[in-house]
Amino acid sequence: MLDVTDLDLHYGHSQILDGVSMTARAGEVTCVMGTNGVGKTSLLKALSGRHPASRGRMTLDGDDIGGMSAHGKARAGVGYVPQGREVFPLLTVRENLETAFAGLPRAERKVPDDIFDLFPVLHQMQHRRGGDLSGGQQQQLSIARALILKPRLLLLDEPTEGIQPNIIQQIGRVISKLRDRGDMAIVLVEQYFDFAYELADSFVVMRRGRVTLTGTRDGVSRDELLRGVSV
Repeated sequence: MLDVTDLDLHYGHSQILDGVSMTARAGEVTCVMGTNGVGKTSLLKALSGRHPASRGRMTLDGDDIGGMSAHGKARAGVGYVPQGREVFPLLTVRENLETAFAGLPRAERKVPDDIFDLFPVLHQMQHRRGGDLSGGQQQQLSIARALILKPRLLLLDEPTEGIQPNIIQQIGRVISKLRDRGDMAIVLVEQYFDFAYELADSFVVMRRGRVTLTGTRDGVSRDELLRGVSV
C-alpha cells in the first residue's frame, strides 16, 4: 500500500502541492481527478521521484521512499508512465522495453512473455522504431516498459490522452487485468471522466494543489464527483 501524508511540492517559489494526503491499496485503482493545473501531474512526479517533495512522508508497504531518487524508487517497485509517453523514437520497441532493465537485478533482466500477452501489437512490432508507432501504440509501449520493473506501485498519467477510442478500450482492459492480479497499487491520473469512473475503486479529487474530496466508489456518487472536478 502507498501512504502519502502532508505532501508539499514547490517549483521555485511557487507552491504546487499543499498538504496532500492519500492512500492507494494493492488490488485497487485509485484515480486522482481535477481540472488542468491543480497539481495532478506534479503529484505523480513527486511519487515517482522525478521532482523532490518539499515536505511530507511517502511510504510503500511501510518502507519510507520519500527521499529516494527516481532510479531508487524504480528499484523499490515504483513504475511510472509519464504524460507524453517519453518513448525513445530511434530505439526499437524491444530496445525501449529493455531500457527498464536498469531498475532490475541483472538476473531478472528479460522481457517476460506476459508483456506481449497484454500488448500483442508490441510483439508484432518489436523490431520497429518507437517513433514509427502510432500514439496509441506508443502509449501501450510506455505502459509495458513500466511493467518490466514488476512494480508494486504503478503510476499512470493521462494514459488516454490523444488516443483513438479502440486503444482506450484496450488500455482500460489492461488496467483492469493488472488490478485484478492484486499484487500492485495503481494510481491513475485521468481527465476522461467516464474512463476513470468505470475503472476506479477509490477517488482523490484535487483543487489548487489540495485534496478536496476522497472516497470509495461506493461512498462517492457520480454527481458528487462531477461537481468536485468541475471548474
